[in-house]
Amino acid sequence: MAANGTSSETDEFWIFGYGSLIWKPPPHYDQRIPGWVTGYVRRFWQASQDHRGTPEEPGRVVTLIERSFWASLADAHDSAPEKVWGTAYRIRADRVAEVKEYLDIREINGYTIHHAPFHPADGSPCIKTLVYIGTPDNDQFTGPQDPQALAEHIYVSEGPSGLNRDYLLSLERALDDLSPESGDAHVTDLSDRIREIERKRRDGELQVEGFEHPVSHEFRKVSSVDEQEETEKA
Repeated sequence: MAANGTSSETDEFWIFGYGSLIWKPPPHYDQRIPGWVTGYVRRFWQASQDHRGTPEEPGRVVTLIERSFWASLADAHDSAPEKVWGTAYRIRADRVAEVKEYLDIREINGYTIHHAPFHPADGSPCIKTLVYIGTPDNDQFTGPQDPQALAEHIYVSEGPSGLNRDYLLSLERALDDLSPESGDAHVTDLSDRIREIERKRRDGELQVEGFEHPVSHEFRKVSSVDEQEETEKA
């Protein structure tokens, strides 16, 4: 993809991964670079019917929310790093069409294509990257959720790609491996809650069935009324 947005067989094509692409890269890449984008916040606010859940009981995966929109919401996790860390992959020119098709299938459930400037961690020049984002107007967007209820929901969810909690814990590890400053407090807090659930279950202090799928599957854009209700719960 050229800097002016046009494409040709000789243009470089870069993809930014901020979720599972960090540890499960796309095929046919020849460069992988850690770094970040700005202007967004990463949240587990996207339902997953096809990978970490089912249509009847969707799991939760990450999406990016424009920082200005996120700031208008009542999020229990009320801070977020300026940098959203992840990895950029350069796809071999002769495989771009194939990889695009692969990603369209892998990321199709509510995600749309966007472009964002990527800042390599080594300080080299910015790269224009393609990124898949589940925007607030897609019907799989959940909006803010109570962190404990969200963690419990992730703990019990499972889909064709495996356990939802494995996705969360893998993301935490992958982010920690990128850089000493690449952690994400939202991801870490949910992971800590998952570990506490597992500890209580192992010690016989908790029956997981008691909170099976506690988060609503009614997907809707967050309204001012919803924001008020969320504030009252906090």
